[in-house]
Amino acid sequence: MFEKKVNIYNVFELRCKTTCYFGVGAIDKMRDISEYLSKRGMKKVIVVTDPVAYKVTGAWDVVTKYFNQFGIEYVLYDKVTPNPTVEQIDEATKLGKEFGAQVVFGIGGGSPIDTAKSVAVLLEYEGKTGAELYEGKFTPEKAKPIIAINTTHGTGTEVDRFAVASILEKEYKPAIAYDCIYPLFSIDDPQLMVTLPYKQTLYTTIDALNHITEASTTLARNPYSILLAKETVRLIATYLPQALSNPNDLNARYWLLYASAIAGISFDNGLLHFTHALEHPLSAVKPDLAHGLGLAMLLPAVVKEIYPFVAEILAEVYEPIVPGLEGKPGEAEKIAKGIEDWLFNMGITEKLESVGFNEGHVEKLTELAMTTPSLGLLLSVAPIKAEKEVIARIYRNSLKRM
Repeated sequence: MFEKKVNIYNVFELRCKTTCYFGVGAIDKMRDISEYLSKRGMKKVIVVTDPVAYKVTGAWDVVTKYFNQFGIEYVLYDKVTPNPTVEQIDEATKLGKEFGAQVVFGIGGGSPIDTAKSVAVLLEYEGKTGAELYEGKFTPEKAKPIIAINTTHGTGTEVDRFAVASILEKEYKPAIAYDCIYPLFSIDDPQLMVTLPYKQTLYTTIDALNHITEASTTLARNPYSILLAKETVRLIATYLPQALSNPNDLNARYWLLYASAIAGISFDNGLLHFTHALEHPLSAVKPDLAHGLGLAMLLPAVVKEIYPFVAEILAEVYEPIVPGLEGKPGEAEKIAKGIEDWLFNMGITEKLESVGFNEGHVEKLTELAMTTPSLGLLLSVAPIKAEKEVIARIYRNSLKRM
C-alpha cells in the first residue's frame, strides 16, 4: 500500500475551493492564518464551538496562543449541540454582531463548523434569521471569512460548501449549499482526533462512507466523484478497525481523516441523494440521534433499492467491503446484506426499531423527507425516481436487520 511511504508529519496544502492544511501538526498553521488575518486588519473574530471539543482536543491552547501573538480579539460561543438548531445560529450571530466580528472560526466537527458557516452568512445580512436562511427565504451571495478547525473525520464540511441545521418546531433539518460558505482556510490535524470516543469515531466515519455512496451514484455523478469514492471505501475498510482498536494510532486517524476530506470533495462535486435526505427527518424528530448512526441504519436498504440501476459503480466502489460482486442487478440483496454485516462487525448493531422508530412512524418520516426545505433537491438527483413508495420502503426495510 502506497500510504506506508507517506510521511504523516508532512503538513501539506490540500487545495480545493478551500486551502486545507492537512497532516499531523497542522494545528500550528494557526500561526500563518492569524498572521494572514492580522495583516489584513481582520482582528476581531467570533469562535463557534461546542462545550467540549475545542478544549479536550488541545486546539484551543494553540488558537489562543496565536490570537494573542497577533493581537486578534475574540468572543466565544460554545453552546453548539449535535444537530445544531437555528436558535443557536441566531444566538451566535447576535454575539458576533455585538462584538463586531470580521471573521468566524468554527472549531469542532460538522455541527460547530456548519453553525459557523451559517453565522458567517447572517453577519452580512442585517435582520435575517437562521430559520429564514434554512427555509430558503433568501439566497446569500456573501459571508464573512470562515476558518474551520476540524476535530472529527466524517463530515467533510471543512472542505465543502454545505451546512445543516434543525428547525425544531417544524421537525425540519434542511441543508444549504452556497459558494460563499467555503472556508477560506481549514485545518485537518489527526492529532486533534485521538480523543474522539469510540462511537464518535465509528459514526463520523460512516458519515463519510455515505457521502461517497451517494456522490458516486447521483445523476450528477462524474469520474472525479467516483474515483474519490473508491479510494474512500478502501481507506475506511483498512483503517477504521485500526482506529477503533487503538484510538491513539495517528496513522489510522490520518488516513480516516484523508478519507473524510476526499469524501467531502466527492459530494461537493457529485451531490447526495437518498441516505442523507432520509436521515435528516430521523434526527429532526429525535435530535439526540447521532447523524452517522441514522445514516448507518438506512444505508443497506438504500443500496438495495438503487443497486440494480448503478450496479457496475457500486460493485467496484464497495469491493473492499463486499468482495466478489460482478456488477449485476441481481446482486442487490447480496451487497445490501454484505454492507449490513460489515456495519454490525464494526459495532453498529442498531436498526430503526432499536432507537424508537416503528411502522407507525414511516408515513410521517416519508412526508418530512418529501417536504423539508432543500431535501427535494437531493431526492431529485437520486439514481431512481424518489417516489413516496420508494422512500417508505427504505424506511420500512431499515426498521429491522435484513
